[in-house]
Amino acid sequence: MDATGCAGCRERDARIAELERRLAEVEARLKINSSNSSLPPSANPPGAAKPVVKKKSKRQRGGQPGHPPWLKQLLPPEQVTARQTVVPSECRHCHAALPRHASAEDPEPKRFQVVDLPPIAVTVTEYQAEARTCTRCGAVTQATIPAAVRAHSVGPRLTAALAYLSGAQGLSKRGVEEIAATLFGAPVALGTVANLEQEVSAAVAPAHGEALAAVRQADVKYADETSWKLGGRLCWLWAAATANIAAFVIHARRNAHGLAALLGESIDGVLHSDRWHVYAQVPEERRQVCWAHLKRDFRRIAEGGGPSAFVGRRGLRIVRELFAAWHDFRHGTVTRRTLQTRIAPLRRRLDRALLAGALGGDPRVAKFCENLVALDDALWTFARQDDVEPTNNHMERLVRRAVLWRRRSFGCAGVSGCRFVERVLTVVQTCRLRGTNALEFLSQAVTHHRHGQPCPSLLA
Repeated sequence: MDATGCAGCRERDARIAELERRLAEVEARLKINSSNSSLPPSANPPGAAKPVVKKKSKRQRGGQPGHPPWLKQLLPPEQVTARQTVVPSECRHCHAALPRHASAEDPEPKRFQVVDLPPIAVTVTEYQAEARTCTRCGAVTQATIPAAVRAHSVGPRLTAALAYLSGAQGLSKRGVEEIAATLFGAPVALGTVANLEQEVSAAVAPAHGEALAAVRQADVKYADETSWKLGGRLCWLWAAATANIAAFVIHARRNAHGLAALLGESIDGVLHSDRWHVYAQVPEERRQVCWAHLKRDFRRIAEGGGPSAFVGRRGLRIVRELFAAWHDFRHGTVTRRTLQTRIAPLRRRLDRALLAGALGGDPRVAKFCENLVALDDALWTFARQDDVEPTNNHMERLVRRAVLWRRRSFGCAGVSGCRFVERVLTVVQTCRLRGTNALEFLSQAVTHHRHGQPCPSLLA
């Protein structure tokens, strides 16, 4: 065969190899679903497996025999607004008449509480500037309502409540307007709702800075980011949290500048995150990579088939054993030293699987394995560091509220709206983590802001 024929064969073989590679990529994309990626279940392709497939239980619905009872919590006596006393009139044994008042020998009464909502009506304070006619010269003098009174037509508590409904529950401005009129009997305009949001945003700005500084200084912090919209343009909502503080920042980019806006130019402590390359500026020994993301990746590799599917299957087995060891440690049945002992062989097995996958014939799997090998130390920080978990679920749950808000509102129309979003989310989620009342804090912040006083501490 001449040189031209050999060249044609090589060109044909290269073309076939390229088509096979592209076909493998397409088939791999078709197998992506909510169980092996970050896609929501609503985006599953036709014919995809159910997100959660569980074996049908033979037990009946509801509480099972022997389970600990979950009793209704009685409110403390200071919150009881009325009491009705039921007194027995005759003895259940001999039917003799019983005294009306209790004696020292009688047991404590049984208690049952009924919680109800009274008719809600806002308090309306009307200021009247009266006029007086001088009896000497006949001139009329009109009183002036103080400027501090005329500055606000909505009180601080209602202002905080309306901002809470939009900021914590993600209601639209029209929804807040309707609730104000229907539930509170206080009709307000759409423009007023927007103005009140901006007032609350200004009032809690110091609290937002306080939470942001506390998260930056924390020894362990969790971080994540999700998309947002500003005037229809893509931007990013960055979030970081500790066990009891959360902070949110909206930035134009999903890059190092966005991370710096959240955690500062120099990131201290241990950072828990996914494998987005921006987080690589933190050394491996001070990072923890989310194993929930890795579980989805291993499942996608296993379901993708091909010569490197064994990497996914081995990875899923390691994930199962890892979480079993972690749950035993969290429940207090094993010590941290025992946890490390159980983790050590899993680390060796994962290293061998990743090495085999990096040398395999699937370029996508090889790249994945190479990336994980480079992050080896960041996979196991949870085994040696206190307050670090193997998953980033803590942060994912905090960001979930922002994701639902974004889906309902499609983002913000202006920069001031973004400031309100990041500040009110910071306040609401931090109050939730600390077990404090977000509405009370917002009300106090607005009151202090109107009187020119410093914002109360969010972390006190």
